[in-house]
Amino acid sequence: MNPALSGHAQSPTVLLDADGTLLPSEEPAFEASAEVTGAFAERFPQMGDPSPDHLRRTITGKDFRTTAQDLLTHQGVTCGPEELEQWVGPETTDISAHIDRVLRPRPDVPAACFTATGLDELLPEDVRFSAEDSVPLPTSKPDPAVYEPALRDLGIAPSPALSVEDSVTGAESAIKAGIATTGLVQFVPVAGRAEALRATRVTGVVGSWKELVDESIDDREAVRT
Repeated sequence: MNPALSGHAQSPTVLLDADGTLLPSEEPAFEASAEVTGAFAERFPQMGDPSPDHLRRTITGKDFRTTAQDLLTHQGVTCGPEELEQWVGPETTDISAHIDRVLRPRPDVPAACFTATGLDELLPEDVRFSAEDSVPLPTSKPDPAVYEPALRDLGIAPSPALSVEDSVTGAESAIKAGIATTGLVQFVPVAGRAEALRATRVTGVVGSWKELVDESIDDREAVRT
């Protein structure tokens, strides 16, 4: 039984992370960003290993802007905000175009990704929130900023909402916002992610959307009886 689901006579409002949670987009996203990230590494060679595999293992859950700034800061390198933004735009464009080409609907995830997966109607634009354009300043997880407009615009309190996240940074973001969070590792290729998620104080970790749905049904049946 998942503690985040138990005790609800009705299903809680569920706030869904997209990349790596609703859809297997992490690997294609890092692959698509390789060219821009490689060029960025040539400009700032102190940033370390820019390979897609290394980045996926070390910074999953953060956007390119935050990742680049963190790597440079760690190496004591200064990059002005205007120069950094010159890299952010092309990286975002490359990822969006590549994901649109390679992602397809997943029958095991009925509420998956938007246009690329043919499920726009299930998640209309007015219930989609982005750390890039739903907040006054682009702010990456683990900052909880992206959850604040979601809670406000949906008219719900942090409890009894439920967040579903695949990354440590995502889970930390939701937990900081006061939202009970379940980790989901169906699309996660990185060993040890379940253990890392549990260390963030998520209420539980599931291996698939089917497992999450089955637990939800079981918990609701238990409440009725």
